Amino acid sequence: MLVLAGILPDFKLQSDDGDSSTRIAITAALGAGAFGLLSVLVWPLLVRALLLVPALVLGVLAFFLNGSLLLLALSLIPEGRGEAGAETAVVVAAVMSAVASATGGALAVRDDDAYRRRLYRLADRRRRRRPDGTPGPTSPGTVFIQLDGVGHDVLTSAVGKGLMPTVGRWLGGAGTATHRLTPWRTDWSSQTGASQLGILHGSNHDVPAFRWYEKDTGEVMVSNRPASAVELQRRAVERTGDGGLLTVDGASRGNLFSGGAEQLALVLSVAARRGKENRSRAGYFAYFSDPANAVRTALSFVAEVFREIGESTAARVKRRRPRVGRGGLYPFIRAFATVVERDVVVAAVIGDMLAGRSAVYADLVAYDEVAHHSGPAGKDVDKVLRRLDRSLALLDQVAEHAPRAYRIVVLSDHGQSPGETFRTRYGLTLGDLVRAGCGLPVPRKARRTHSGAEARAAVRAALRRPVEEGAEQRRPVRRAEPIVLASGNLGLVSFPDVRHRMTREEIDLRHPALLPTLANHPGVGFLLVRSAERGALVLGARGAEVYLDEEPADLGPLADFGPGAAETVRRTDGFPHTADIMVNSWYDPDDGEVLAFEEQIGSHGGLGGAQSRPFLLSPVVLGDPVADGDGGELVGAERVHHVLRGWLEEDLGPEVPLPVDSVTVNDSLSGAPDSTAFTVPGGAVQDKTL
Repeated sequence: MLVLAGILPDFKLQSDDGDSSTRIAITAALGAGAFGLLSVLVWPLLVRALLLVPALVLGVLAFFLNGSLLLLALSLIPEGRGEAGAETAVVVAAVMSAVASATGGALAVRDDDAYRRRLYRLADRRRRRRPDGTPGPTSPGTVFIQLDGVGHDVLTSAVGKGLMPTVGRWLGGAGTATHRLTPWRTDWSSQTGASQLGILHGSNHDVPAFRWYEKDTGEVMVSNRPASAVELQRRAVERTGDGGLLTVDGASRGNLFSGGAEQLALVLSVAARRGKENRSRAGYFAYFSDPANAVRTALSFVAEVFREIGESTAARVKRRRPRVGRGGLYPFIRAFATVVERDVVVAAVIGDMLAGRSAVYADLVAYDEVAHHSGPAGKDVDKVLRRLDRSLALLDQVAEHAPRAYRIVVLSDHGQSPGETFRTRYGLTLGDLVRAGCGLPVPRKARRTHSGAEARAAVRAALRRPVEEGAEQRRPVRRAEPIVLASGNLGLVSFPDVRHRMTREEIDLRHPALLPTLANHPGVGFLLVRSAERGALVLGARGAEVYLDEEPADLGPLADFGPGAAETVRRTDGFPHTADIMVNSWYDPDDGEVLAFEEQIGSHGGLGGAQSRPFLLSPVVLGDPVADGDGGELVGAERVHHVLRGWLEEDLGPEVPLPVDSVTVNDSLSGAPDSTAFTVPGGAVQDKTL
């Protein structure tokens, strides 16, 4: 404060007549003390009052709230010796909080004796706080960290390039390996909604994609929509009969689903709850209630926004291909995923470990968000992987000081496959192609593309008559238009006016050119439809047909999609809400590229390449995850759930997870809130439930 008073002309710590150096120092001490006291007493109340404000705005407001507290602190100095302009107060408060944060941050990552002693004292205090006076748990706890979207090959490459030294050390890079790395294979729907629901709740039945249309309700389900997430979790709990993986003293942080945990922070399936104690943003309170955390994260947020702008500008200047638009709100969305979400979730996990909780599951989404727009490989994502490794290193250090031993398991929910978008390559979207195949109007630009012309020709051939110019502009009178949805490189086509799932025969009768148009398009790998006579049917180019209800001798168009493709497609065919037509994009097995139906150059959601090959990194003291697997391979998110459940049962007993009559559906979705918070060395504020 003294240094800033000497530098900034609009900031003073002395009277108009001047004061001695001693008096100025006393004034600075009074101002700093008042500012610190207000930060402790008033700041948490301000953050609590602003929980209705979107998290992105809250980070920006941190600067102005901090400046307001400094102005209030200066007004409390006797005889009016403290004075600053509004803009100057914001700068002074930010610098003071940043210095405090930097000091704390240095302590948080240094393994010196002073920091070790402080952690031990904090852990001892929490042991003594046990309400029944019993000693702390003797069995080890387990922390599951999900690195969203990081595929097995991406992880091994990052370790080989030295981007993730902590993971490299665990895998034996500096001696004996403490962890084993196991790849696993996703279901057809290779995305967080299906994978995490299966991992946390043991069932991802009837999750055919990231988004899909349900004919019985007339609703479009979207995995990351709060109302959809709570319904998916309810269905999973009802199907399995238990509350989830985390029902015994568990914590769920930054996930789509709760896993049955009582301790919840930033969990989407509870975001639809109402009431001031149940707002989804309440998870930010414990972290941002420390102004040092707020300012540090806000500064990092701003830096990340400019980093993204610089990287996207460089991509345009160098004319990199493939490339998608990265303007608008995306720089702020990226900064939120890579800075705010990471900081808050890691801080919450540290609090869970120091509280001695039995099982913690947390999702870090930074890589997945960046890879969608920058691609699964390259300098942009390399920086993100380095930061994720530093987070793992910090958790590894905290484990040494927790009141119980902890085993850190790192896993991913899916990978990402590279490739340009379907629209970039062919000049029209999947929706345009479907409409053209149905003889419906499409945008003029799409009509003029080669694919659009081919689709119109297919319609003429199927109808065995010419289509008059402009006839395609007439909309059908009685029949609803198809709903076309995209989930990465997986497309779904549904006809909402038909209440049941249409068969291949019904589709051909209604739109004779549609299935041939889609199956023969070079950007489509295969289609799944339902035959009225022989069940699940896969269609490919040049009339290829594979019936999956009988053991196919020739996989036809599925052959390039790797082992297990037929089994996973057959399973999806049995879901009640599978679309009338499921469309998987083209896939090149030589370079692993797919064509996303969304605007993403790193995509996931269907079959093809690295997106279906995530990883499980587990301590060697735990059982081999593929010991009783399917032919030595870990297949499906539900199978991963059983592996994780088995590890928890080794220490917590066979009651994991609790049966549904012990943890009701409502309990598993709500959880009693508890706003207890504490601060660990380094300035990270921890929440108990928020």
